[in-house]
Amino acid sequence: MTTHPAPATRRPTADFLNDRVRAMPPSGIRRFFDMLAEMKDVISLTIGEPDFTTPEPITRAAIESLEAGETHYTANGGMLELRELIAANLRDRYGVGYDPRTELIITVGASQAVDTSLRATVNPGNEVIYHEPCFVAYAPCIELAGGVAVPVATTDATDFRVTAEMIQDAITPRTKAIFLGYPNNPTGAVLDRPELEAIAAVADRHDLLVFSDEIYDRLVYGDHAHTAFSALPGMRERTILLGGFSKSYAMTGWRIGYVAAPAALMTGIAKVHQYGIMCAPTAAQYAGMEALRSGEPHLQEMRAEYDRRRRYMTDRFNEIGLTCFEPMGAFYCFPRVTDATGLDEPAFAEKLLEEERVGVVPGTAFGPSGAGHVRVCYATAFEQIVEAMDRIERFVGRHRA
Repeated sequence: MTTHPAPATRRPTADFLNDRVRAMPPSGIRRFFDMLAEMKDVISLTIGEPDFTTPEPITRAAIESLEAGETHYTANGGMLELRELIAANLRDRYGVGYDPRTELIITVGASQAVDTSLRATVNPGNEVIYHEPCFVAYAPCIELAGGVAVPVATTDATDFRVTAEMIQDAITPRTKAIFLGYPNNPTGAVLDRPELEAIAAVADRHDLLVFSDEIYDRLVYGDHAHTAFSALPGMRERTILLGGFSKSYAMTGWRIGYVAAPAALMTGIAKVHQYGIMCAPTAAQYAGMEALRSGEPHLQEMRAEYDRRRRYMTDRFNEIGLTCFEPMGAFYCFPRVTDATGLDEPAFAEKLLEEERVGVVPGTAFGPSGAGHVRVCYATAFEQIVEAMDRIERFVGRHRA
């Protein structure tokens, strides 16, 4: 028997990790979740998910599918009937058409849609421009795909709206794509159609791909009307549209999302998808179909309640002296805390949790341009929000600069 001598020195086990993964910091939200888990009597305004349970008809559809023995794999791209319903919804709501057989796949939540789409299209060294503050996964997913994440900072001076001019200034010969996430997590910002059209002109002029994460498309307020980016003139063929059911229908745990893209792009996206997962959960796909068939009244009821909370929380922050622009989408406020208290955002969040048992997330968890702010989620019971705001007011009174 041939034996091989042991190496003279052994590398640390962690050295076996991928270099990109080792260099990547963990999510900035995680530490606060860990702190919350060890404390009692905390009002958490941290987690970005609806406090509502999934509407009963949606849950019932999934239960009935299980009772009928529908416990097997579906097609890799998802059940055709679900894809047909999504395609009809996008066509009826936004006027953009997709072939459900060749231009839509069902993913394990919108998060998988983001990751799969980036890995299918980004080559090593390609630059992808994205706006900050933003959902924590954008930059890491760009980098895990081998790309270079290029942030563009937005501020409360412009209600956290990225502009065509900002994107234009960030373009280099290595730029391949723009990544948009509006309505925005964590700020609640939205982009109106003229602003989107200006960005579309930049994408067209420089021949860029556009990823558009529209998971919050149904949660918009006031007179704002959401526009799907792929519905803009000339943008369908250069846009990868990302969406899902988690936020609008209170279905975060069901893990149902989707990618809609031109067939020429979908052939590649589907390859990454098929090697990553067999299919999205079958019972959850039945739930998604029922959401599109009968979920609209429930969606409208939940959105009206979010709107009530949104207006109350925004008003209270400004009354307290924590300047907060009016968020017009999603379910977050993003107040500035440093001016009134002199505390930076991590210290504000930690002290607020320790002293008043209210959990919020430091703005820098969503990128350096979130400095000075905290994200506060109003997807929790109104009575809890009232109590939390009273506690925040008391806290600011003690720490006012």
